[in-house]
Amino acid sequence: MAQNLEHYDSSDIQVLEGLEAVRKRPGMYIGTTDVKGLHHLVWEIVDNAIDEALAGFCKNIEIVINKDNSITVKDDGRGIPVGIHPKTGLSTVETVYTVLHAGGKFGGGGYKVSGGLHGVGASVVNALSSWVTVTVYKDGKIYEAKFKNGGKIEQKLTEIGTCDANRTGTTVSFKPDPEIFDTDIYDYDTLKVRTRELAFLNKGLKLTLRDDRDEEDTTGDSYCYEGGISEYVRYINKNKTPIHEQIIHLEGEEDGIIFEVALQYNSGYNDNIYSFVNNINTHDGGTHEEGVRRALTRIINGYAKKTGILKDKDDSLLGDDVKEGLTMIVSCKHPNPQFEGQTKGRLGNSEVRKLADSVFSKGFERFLMENPEEAKIIVNKAMLASRARNAAKKAREITRKSEMSTTNFFGKLSDCKSKDPKESEIFIVEGDSAGGSAKKGRNSITQAILPLRGKILNVEKARLDRALGNEEIRTIITAFGTGIGQEFDLSKLRYDKIVIMTDADVDGAHIRVLLLTLFYRFFRPIVEAGHIYAAQPPLFRITHGKTRKYVLDEEEKEKYLASLPEATRNRAEIARMKGLGEMDAEELNETTMDINKRVLRKITLDDCIAADEVFEKLMGDEVEPRRQFIEENARYVQNLDI
Repeated sequence: MAQNLEHYDSSDIQVLEGLEAVRKRPGMYIGTTDVKGLHHLVWEIVDNAIDEALAGFCKNIEIVINKDNSITVKDDGRGIPVGIHPKTGLSTVETVYTVLHAGGKFGGGGYKVSGGLHGVGASVVNALSSWVTVTVYKDGKIYEAKFKNGGKIEQKLTEIGTCDANRTGTTVSFKPDPEIFDTDIYDYDTLKVRTRELAFLNKGLKLTLRDDRDEEDTTGDSYCYEGGISEYVRYINKNKTPIHEQIIHLEGEEDGIIFEVALQYNSGYNDNIYSFVNNINTHDGGTHEEGVRRALTRIINGYAKKTGILKDKDDSLLGDDVKEGLTMIVSCKHPNPQFEGQTKGRLGNSEVRKLADSVFSKGFERFLMENPEEAKIIVNKAMLASRARNAAKKAREITRKSEMSTTNFFGKLSDCKSKDPKESEIFIVEGDSAGGSAKKGRNSITQAILPLRGKILNVEKARLDRALGNEEIRTIITAFGTGIGQEFDLSKLRYDKIVIMTDADVDGAHIRVLLLTLFYRFFRPIVEAGHIYAAQPPLFRITHGKTRKYVLDEEEKEKYLASLPEATRNRAEIARMKGLGEMDAEELNETTMDINKRVLRKITLDDCIAADEVFEKLMGDEVEPRRQFIEENARYVQNLDI
């Protein structure tokens, strides 16, 4: 029997259990209390608004970073029900915000498809906030409830005024509790990337992000994409050269499961495939992605053989061949998704594989038959990839043989004495001079040093076979011990930490971006497992009396000086630090390598993706993005040798 979703009241909210232990163990609910967890709170509230959009009742969502670093999320959905909940005796607003697992999705009556942890999200945000205010616009009336100190009710839901009878929606403001989180400063760009992504994934929904801390920009950024994920593909490919003009967009629905995929090939050698379920990025894929990949390989092989492009004597094309240069977004909206793993990284529903395969097969085969010129270009690209794959296999064999026979490699790497990967770390150092100081200043038991002599290959425009011909890349592969390509094995990684150590100048930044791009392209599992770090050499040394203090940047310098007594501050000597190559072994150890004193920054997949995007702008085929990037960033360049 079809449910009437217009009917959304207190009976649709089912209570499963009380709100306990969230403040004691926040990591269980939001993963982490660092900057990532801080931003996660925003998406828990935004997800609730998007649930309203998925149900067809919300067109606009506004996210505001307020001047005090609190957050406000406004939507024009139906508004949270305001009646008394039969099980709790509280208003439904108070129930949703104070009881864990109280939400519109659990009973099945509130939402057909839901993305976030509706109900869980609201109460968890409340538990981890100094204060929360919820305002509901419904039936011509305005209601407000207030909470403080981790979810305690300060003001029960109260009718505070009237509004236009047609106005509906919910506005939530909250301030993360500084006692819980490592930082309470929101990063606009982090929120911007996800806001734009959500707009791509929910066509026609307008999302606006504004930063009220910025007095110059009062409008913020608005995103609304009527083309949905097709426009997402176009956005990803904007710095690339598509090999066919049309973006292929296929969709289908079965038993309440909505499936869609958009794709376009470009002239590059790398694939960009992203999959989502109910707006959640499934990093590890799952049945929706498997169905598409399986069908893609089968349909291209079938078409190539049927048209005679692929001869009988030729080997069939593999999955790696047909995805070279492919940009693809796979999106599934499922009423009952089953995720594998605690991080919701993989979709497990078996019925989705069949639906994805069916929708994609029919639509993609029709596209190839109706567009023979584009089809030929796509098939020929896959065949070139197949030849390159075979060449890479031969190159790997040659590389492996040379590694086994050469003694030269170990002249570059100063390995650590320990063979236990858990305690070992490797520093990839810019240049021989810094490498020399690093070797002298290291702990030789656990710290290995690999100096890079010259720039590594730009892997953005190179296939694996060519990358394996680059001496610096071969050295890195040998040092890591994981192998590369199809032979990659994360369990064979020889070091727990891989630390990029470069100067804080233009050359150092260039090498860092090259390395991040290399890791993103060929060693992505190492990044995802959290093994890549960037050293943070200090910018200043402050000396007063016998005290020597190193600080990372201008802001930390001012903060430290302000903490000193005035007389000490006036006598303090401030020295700008030299580059890594100009530091002696003692300085390098004390500032950058000693595990008790150094500061390391863990590199995330997002960092590598950002580096990759910068590289595409600078090294891609499109001239206009490169010119625009240089114009926008020229004012930041320092220490430029002319």
